[in-house]
Amino acid sequence: MAKAKTNYTCSECGGISSKWTGQCSSCQQWNTMVETVIEAAGANRFSQAQHQSLAQTAPVLSLQDIEALDVPRFGTGIEEFDRVLGGGLVAGGVVLIGGDPGIGKSTLLLQALANMSKVKSVLYVSGEESGAQIALRAKRLAVDAKELKLQAEIQLEKILGTLADLKPQVAVIDSIQTLYSDALASAPGSVAQVRECAAQLTRFAKMNGTTIILVGHVTKEGSLAGPRVLEHIVDCVLYFEGDNHSSFRLVRAIKNRFGAVNELGVFAMTEKGLKGVSNPSALFLSSHENQVPGSCVMVTQEGTRPLLVEVQALVDTSHLPNARRLSVGLEQNRLAMLLAVLHRHAGIAAFDQDVFINAVGGVKITEPAADLAVLMAINSSMRNKALPNGFVVFGEVGLAGEIRPAPRGQERLREAAKLGFSIAMIPKANAPKQPIEGMTIIAVERIDDAFNRLRELQ
Repeated sequence: MAKAKTNYTCSECGGISSKWTGQCSSCQQWNTMVETVIEAAGANRFSQAQHQSLAQTAPVLSLQDIEALDVPRFGTGIEEFDRVLGGGLVAGGVVLIGGDPGIGKSTLLLQALANMSKVKSVLYVSGEESGAQIALRAKRLAVDAKELKLQAEIQLEKILGTLADLKPQVAVIDSIQTLYSDALASAPGSVAQVRECAAQLTRFAKMNGTTIILVGHVTKEGSLAGPRVLEHIVDCVLYFEGDNHSSFRLVRAIKNRFGAVNELGVFAMTEKGLKGVSNPSALFLSSHENQVPGSCVMVTQEGTRPLLVEVQALVDTSHLPNARRLSVGLEQNRLAMLLAVLHRHAGIAAFDQDVFINAVGGVKITEPAADLAVLMAINSSMRNKALPNGFVVFGEVGLAGEIRPAPRGQERLREAAKLGFSIAMIPKANAPKQPIEGMTIIAVERIDDAFNRLRELQ
């Protein structure tokens, strides 16, 4: 029997090479080339019936002649999940959910499908678990899943046949890496299979108006396994974040064609499954009886939701030739830049000090509005002097020492006032025109001015 011909495909971008190389020539990523089987030249993936079922070529229209309609949505019965989706699911939309094993992807989707099965036709396709295992999970979660349809299958053609027969309004594929198509000779989970199965399912969703939710595996680096083209095919990409040792889970929207990105849903893992957290700011604030040195509370913005997060700093004398700089939950390169600004424009040197920064609760802060809070926490730890009670800050710090405004400043201040904070140090450009009841606003323009005002309070 002749040996099957193979080539090497990049698992990140899908680039193809005739021989193995350590670095992909397309995306410059290292160790991503995977051997795949070359399909026969005469193989036709799509039958004639599939070609005939495709819609006719759409006419060319002027943009002003096209009526812009709001996309109708329907809820999943889980408020936090609907928030991340931008208000709910969309008919014909394709959602991709990724996360570490055991973090709660299947649990959340089983709860959502059980809720939707009362008013809509739903289908759960499992390629990793048997029907008995899913029934046991549903019993453990105490969800009403009497109307939920279930199929344990990994062959794409059979799944598409089931979808065509049942015509469900919502279908979950758990997971896309377990599926394979008979049209391809490569193994399930390979780059070609993942890309082909996702494309076929997306085509079915768009043609029939079925909402399809795909579950995706993640790599050691935390990105979705398979080619990045998988993220480009779908309409919405959600990531599960959180530690398996913690009971809290964060669901973040990375891409959403029908809503805002960077939305954040906060869940607590309980014996009855994932429950939405109505006041997530409480998760990211430590419960100190009194203020402690090195702790500063900031208001960050996650999509449309303002969150209060405690930033902690520990500054200690270094006994190494090169002082350590460690940041958890915040960008480490930005920490080095902020320490240079602190020395140049505020006269506070930390070149011989180990500096450790942590965002409480496991949240990851990516916006630069955390700069001022980081510097306040570092200064508090160095002086071993706590910040005032009820003190909250936000603002971006520039290399020239200026404090730049943050978006949605009014919403941040209202959220802080609602939770009982009474003193806010903010950029001057974010100063509200009308006073906020119960809150003293300190508007500053430069970093040295901020520390001078802080010493007056202490």
